[in-house]
Amino acid sequence: MKRFSRTIENFTCAHCGASVKGDGYTNHCPRCLWSRDVDITPGDRASRCGGMMRPIGVETTSDGFIIIHKCEKCGKIARCRASENDDTGAIIKISVQPL
Repeated sequence: MKRFSRTIENFTCAHCGASVKGDGYTNHCPRCLWSRDVDITPGDRASRCGGMMRPIGVETTSDGFIIIHKCEKCGKIARCRASENDDTGAIIKISVQPL
């Protein structure tokens, strides 16, 4: 059973250097959309990889966008709902790139 652990953390983006204020659901930088491979299940911080997760694509849903990330270190693919705070221009840029 997949469980979500809400973890409120502020962080500095390791890709672009932006200061990010976490809300317990934040798992990627709202400016560049990059993430880190830190979870096995959402919010648990149990992954040992720690690699950078590149945003490689976007899916459109009826209520927003899903950002697709790929870990640069281990190759893991993960999907994450976009936040209303995410840079719309960055989402559009990723959505037009081929997977």
